[in-house]
Amino acid sequence: MSKIKAEYLWIDGNEPTRTLRSKTKVMDEGADPPVWGFDGSSTNQAAGESSDCVLSPVFTCPDPIRGGKNIIVMCEVLNTDMTPHETNTRAACAGAAERYTSHECIFGIEQEYTFFDGIKPLGWPDNGFPAPQGGYYCGVGADEVYGREIVEEHMDACMKAGLEISGINAEVMPGQWEYQIGPVAAPAVADQIWVSRWLLYRIAESYGVSAKLDAKPVKGDWNGAGAHTNFSTKSMRESYGPIEAAMAALEAKHMDHIENYGAGIPERLTGLHETCPWSEFRWGVSDRGASIRIPWQVKRDGKGYLEDRRPNANCDPYVVTQMMIETICSHAESI
Repeated sequence: MSKIKAEYLWIDGNEPTRTLRSKTKVMDEGADPPVWGFDGSSTNQAAGESSDCVLSPVFTCPDPIRGGKNIIVMCEVLNTDMTPHETNTRAACAGAAERYTSHECIFGIEQEYTFFDGIKPLGWPDNGFPAPQGGYYCGVGADEVYGREIVEEHMDACMKAGLEISGINAEVMPGQWEYQIGPVAAPAVADQIWVSRWLLYRIAESYGVSAKLDAKPVKGDWNGAGAHTNFSTKSMRESYGPIEAAMAALEAKHMDHIENYGAGIPERLTGLHETCPWSEFRWGVSDRGASIRIPWQVKRDGKGYLEDRRPNANCDPYVVTQMMIETICSHAESI
């Protein structure tokens, strides 16, 4: 029997921002990835005297880095009695998706990130700052974009892994990029975001570069990094009314969402740099300074989706998608 390498991924218990961990299992080719374990006392998920935690596979895809028949295995963390660990946010997300399955919720998540070369963003001078923002967004040329070779390799890797990556672009701050995953239902869209993040970190590592999800990577007059989340239900894809109706639900739960959309929200959602202040809720058509943007073509077509611009780049996509499903779908069922 031929052997393969299976890279097991999971989310740790670090605060305030959970991070990825991974380790390799050698297993028989063609076999289903089994449950496995790890030392939770080394990941802020258990005490040393009772340190065993369980890795339960939830999503498997080809490993584009190792190639061949090797695979990546995204896992959720369980206790040894097979109940969800307290740091397991996927279980609640899957539960929400199941409860509201008739709404046929679909997501597209825009993952922004920033490359760092040591302690400075990639391409920035050793002393001082680059030219002000303006020409970097979707720019071209060595004086406008930095790290394109990493970005292209990452996009290819996501495609080879079978992830639903739908595009990439250079962002407003130099050294900052974005890719999009979707349209995909939850919790699968969050599974794919976590796998795509791991691929990004792993590929950048080969270049001696760090890919960071800090909400405000550089203080001052520079853009933050978000994870704008596009959302629709079956009814939204059929008519415009449910889209506007969702705004009342989102406004009522605004602070609940803000508190769960990632560390550093006040530093990023200042009212500048295409954001609405974190303490306010505002929505509008084609308004990138709003909390929720409705794309102009959605208004024109009378159906489509909405864009939640509040989540940070460092958000937990399981939490964001769960909250959007519960907030919007519970409201829809009550009216």
